[in-house]
Amino acid sequence: MEEIIQEKISADHLLYVSLKYTKTCDVIFNLILRWRKMIETSIDELLKRAKKRKKISAIPGNPAKKIEEVRKLFKKDKNFQDVIDMYEMFRKVEELRKERIGEFRKNVTLKIFYKGEEINVNLEQLKIYAEKLEKFISVTKQFLLH
Repeated sequence: MEEIIQEKISADHLLYVSLKYTKTCDVIFNLILRWRKMIETSIDELLKRAKKRKKISAIPGNPAKKIEEVRKLFKKDKNFQDVIDMYEMFRKVEELRKERIGEFRKNVTLKIFYKGEEINVNLEQLKIYAEKLEKFISVTKQFLLH
């Protein structure tokens, strides 16, 4: 849990401090990578805990199977499923086509092309992601501590 919290603190700093002052797509990109690491760590910890509680028989080796297992464990939690969807995009973000719009301006946007869609990652979208991740961490914490 400690590692997850550290990642979250770093991500929050990028979102609320760095981005506020620099307004570059690099900060948005680094924030996405930080969130990706945080979600990955959470998934690993959730699966370890689930195995300990005998909710799953084994922890899968590859990331796609891990995602599948975690989806099954939390199938009733809509926000959790949304975060896993976000994570799937975050996992591929380095290979995806991206466009930088309005850098160094108030409405800085990183346009990501994912599954045939254009996703505009701007300050508003980042706040939505942050809110979902806040709930995700809360659910993760509950699961790990009980």
